[in-house]
Formats: sequence, structure tokens, C-alpha cells
Amino acid sequence: MSGSHLQRRIPLPGLTMNSHTDIPSNHSRRQMLQSVSCGFGYLAFAGMCARAAPPDPLSPREPHFRPRAKRVIFLCMGGGPSHLDTFDYKPKLQADAGRDIEQGNQYQGTGGKLLASQWKFAQHGQSGLWISELFPNLSKHGDKLCLLNGMYTDLPSHPHSFVKMHTGNSQFVRPSLGAWSLYGLGTESENLPGFMVLNPSSGNGGAQNYGSAFLPATYQATAVRGSRGQISNISNRRMSREQQRAQLDLVQSLNQGRLEQNEVDPDVEGVIDSFELAFKMQTEAPRLMDVNRESFSVRRAYGIGNRATDNFGRQCLLARRLAESGVRFIELNYGNWDHHRGLKSGLERNCQAIDKPIAALLADLENRDMLKDTLVMWGGEFGRTPHGESTDGRDHNNRGYTMWMAGGGVKGGMRYGQTDEYGFAAVEDRMHIHDWHATVLHLLGLDHKRLTFNYSGRDFRLTDVHGEVATKIIA
Repeated sequence: MSGSHLQRRIPLPGLTMNSHTDIPSNHSRRQMLQSVSCGFGYLAFAGMCARAAPPDPLSPREPHFRPRAKRVIFLCMGGGPSHLDTFDYKPKLQADAGRDIEQGNQYQGTGGKLLASQWKFAQHGQSGLWISELFPNLSKHGDKLCLLNGMYTDLPSHPHSFVKMHTGNSQFVRPSLGAWSLYGLGTESENLPGFMVLNPSSGNGGAQNYGSAFLPATYQATAVRGSRGQISNISNRRMSREQQRAQLDLVQSLNQGRLEQNEVDPDVEGVIDSFELAFKMQTEAPRLMDVNRESFSVRRAYGIGNRATDNFGRQCLLARRLAESGVRFIELNYGNWDHHRGLKSGLERNCQAIDKPIAALLADLENRDMLKDTLVMWGGEFGRTPHGESTDGRDHNNRGYTMWMAGGGVKGGMRYGQTDEYGFAAVEDRMHIHDWHATVLHLLGLDHKRLTFNYSGRDFRLTDVHGEVATKIIA
């Protein structure tokens, strides 16, 4: 079978979000393999060659309405970055530092004393956003940022909140935000996955954060481990491309036979799709993952070659290259932000590692006229407390924290939402993680209430029965 038999760019007749019309039927799957390799040559099924190839589940689809963003780059900071030391300036926290937090106020029972930030804040850009001195490079892009200062989630537990941030549910296995995005829109790349995760977290739910759950397996993420873009088994040194194609055709014929017997087998369908994509990636991925193809000036702007910024700088540059190549959803991971102790040294080290690379990413996207339709998001699963867990640390805080967005149709130079005077709880324009998900999908042109998948007799969606779009932040 030639690789051209599996066409990936066949438009679907329309976007009807359910498992019966969007995913190719088994009858269509039976048409997909129009010829098979059988030892010494190819045997064509009678009449198959005249039939059209079936719709591809990864083909680009029309959104529900005009999208503001075509793609997403999520900068995931696992561990819970301290909003009080980065993007949520609290003068009263500075003034009342050392005060016993249990002296008859709303924080009764939380324990500890108020801990002032050890870093200065200043206003930046024409908008005057308050940003910590920990971000000297990113702060120059203050007019691009929309600070979501009123975020909150359900539990101050890393595994629960991390999984909820990714899937909308911490109790059951559910599809991830990236998988839902790919299901709703398909991908613009023929030779690359539509959903890729760089340096994925192995803890706090692991692969569940990037999986497709009950959605077809073709919508799960492809993991790229390490800072240099390693994809396992991307090359085969023992066989030529022609030999691999013949081997793959034989394996696919066996897979197709299994699918014929079972009639319904999402796992086998996912394997058929993933094998074909993996074969195509052998040509495209190594070239794309090689950031050394970029000029020295570009690599230096991202901090590549500098020990402190090289790791995340490579991820950010690779994210731009993937976005440019049509990948729909890209997640970058950098941790650990869980600073119960050693806040000063730990936070300074982490912020130094990401500040220059993120600033370079925003500037690079803007220079290439991509920022306007690329939604860049930053944040972790929750924030930290205004009281100290020690003299140099903060505890978990799920009641109020900060994430931010840039590009992709979001208003820049804006502060949306607010925590109380000490930064403990969201009190104005509060934004639950379900609201965040609904807003991300809306920016991609998808109605979170209509983006559903029928599973076990019920229509499921990312936001369950919750979620309100934060219309105030949309440009």
C-alpha cells in the first residue's frame, strides 16, 4: 500500500459533535486500506480502488463560530507558582507583614503570619500592569498580557488540581483540554500530531493529563521528552523507508482484519491512525525538532546556550516551530514551583529560567504575525498563601491565584479579576477552572456546551454542566 492511500485532508461535511458522525464508521475503516502488502507484492481488494477515501478524524473542521485563535501554546508551571510574588501586587500584605493572621479575620484557622513579598513590583507598559521584578524581560510585554487575577479551583491538592486543570475533572478519567481542542477542530498538519506535549509531567496524574480517555485514541497527545525534543523510536536504522512501508502495510492489514472481526474497536482504530502518522513523522519530525537550524541570533534571544535558560528556551523555540507547522495544541512544562521552603532561591531560579524564553516567544510570534491568532497561556494548578509556612515559604492556596493569557484574541494590558487585600481568595470576576476551559474553547471558535461526545449513553463535555465564558477579556 502506498502512503498516499491514506489522505488526511478530506473535509468533513459539517461539524456535528457526536461520536456517531464525526468518527469514521467501521464500514469507512474497511475502505481505508485499499491494498495490503502480502510477502512478495501487493494484492488490491476488488473494487476498492474506485472508492473515495473515508473522512479523516484529524481533518480540519469548521468551528462553531469565527475563532479568535487558531492554536494554543500552554506554558504549564506545575507545583503552584506564588501569585503574590509574581503577578498579584498586594500593598497591604507588605504593610501588615508579620501580623498574626488569626486575629479575628476571614482567614481564621489558617495559621501562620502574613509574609511579605521579597521582591519589588512596578507598573509596566502603557497599561501600567503591576509585575514583579522577577520578570524583567516579560514585563516589557506587559501590554500583551491579560492577567487573570481571580482564578480559583476546588482543592489545594497537587494531583487533584493538576488533573482538573487539564481535564476538568479530578474524580474520573476524562479527555484533556488538548484532546477536546483537537476533536473539535482537527489539525492543519499532515505529517505531525495535532496535540504535542513537551517535557510532560510524570506525576500528578501523568499521562491522564494529556490523554483522550473515551475520545478516540487519535486525539491524545504525542509526548516529546527532554529539552532537546526527543521522540522515542522516531528513526529506524535497520530498514530502508521502502522496507518499513512494506512492513507497515502488512501490520496494518492484520490490524484491519482484527477490526473486521470486532466491528467496533476504538483501540485498533487508534493504532491504525497512529502507525500511519508515525511513519510520516520520520521525515518531518527530526528536521523540525532541530532548533539549531534557527539562526544564532534567534537561539540567543530564547536563551539557548545559557545554562539557566537553555532548557526552557529550547522548549519555547520548539513550540514556535510546531505552531508554525500547523500543530493545534502545544503544552510546555516547567516545574517545580512547590515552594513550601526556600521560596527566595527557588522562585528566583525558576523565574530566571522562564523569563527570557517566554519574552522571546511572544516577540517572535508577534514578528511573524502569529501572536494575533496564537493563544499563549501561563499558569499552574493553584497559587500560594499570603501567610508563611516558614520564614521563607508559602503553602498551597486554591481559593485565589493568577494565570495569564496573551494573543489569540485576548485583550492585552488588562487585569481581569481580583483577590482580596492579602491575596488569599478571589473576590471579583472570579474565574473557576471550568470558566477558564470555556473561555479557551470560545477563543478557538468552539461552544463548550455544544462540543460533546456521546459515551455510555450520555453526552459528555469538557466543562461538565459548568463554565461561563469570560467575555470581558475578549478583544
